[in-house]
Amino acid sequence: MKRLLFAAVALLSACAARAVEPERTEFANRLQTCEAIMQDTTLYPDQAIPSAVLRQAKGLLIVNQVQVSLVLGIKDGWGVAMVRKPNGQWSLPAFIEASELSFGLQAGGKSIETIYLLMDDASTHLLFKSRFKFGVDAKAVAGPAAAEAERSTKVFSQVLVYSNVKGFYAGATVKTGTISPLIGATQKFYGTHYDLPELLFSDWVKPQPEAQSLMNLVQKMTQ
Repeated sequence: MKRLLFAAVALLSACAARAVEPERTEFANRLQTCEAIMQDTTLYPDQAIPSAVLRQAKGLLIVNQVQVSLVLGIKDGWGVAMVRKPNGQWSLPAFIEASELSFGLQAGGKSIETIYLLMDDASTHLLFKSRFKFGVDAKAVAGPAAAEAERSTKVFSQVLVYSNVKGFYAGATVKTGTISPLIGATQKFYGTHYDLPELLFSDWVKPQPEAQSLMNLVQKMTQ
C-alpha cells in the first residue's frame, strides 16, 4: 500500500511539473521506447497487428502510459505521432502526451502500451488540435486480430486500437483520455519553428538521427 501511495504521489508530482521540459536525451529515450513497442508487435505472429491493416493506415500514435490507482485513478504518459505523407513515406515522429483521471474505489498499478492506427485523413488532422480524445473526436474500435483481418481487409473505423496491457497486442477496450501534441518540444528537438502541418506533412524539416531508426521501422512494417 505504501508503494502504491508513493507511486501515486510521484505521478501527481510529475503532472504538476509538466512545465519543466525534459532534456533532449529523455526525448531520444522516448523514441527508443516507441520503437521497442512497435517491435514487440512482431514477437507473436498470431497476435501481431495485421500487416494488411498496417498498410492501410494513414497515421499512427505510439503511446506509453503508467496507470496508478488509489481512490484517484491516474493514467499519465507520452508517445509519438506519425503520418503517411502523400508520397507514401512516413513523417518524422512528433511528440505527444496522454493523460486521464478517474474517481472511485480502486487500487493497483500497471503499464499500458498502446498503438492507435489512424485509418483516414480526417483522423490525422486531429493532431492539429490542442487536445482530443479518440472515441469522441474520432470513432475508435478495437483493432482486428490477424485471423479476422485475413477474412476481411476492409476497414471502416477511423481509429483502430491495439494494446499489450494483458501482455500481448490485441484488440483493446476503447477508452482513451486526452491526447495533446507537444508542439514546443517537437520544434525544439528538430530545431525548427514550423508548426505541426509542416512538421508532419512536408519534407521541409530534416529528421534527427535519434528519430531515423523508428521512421525506418514504421516504413518497413507498413509496406
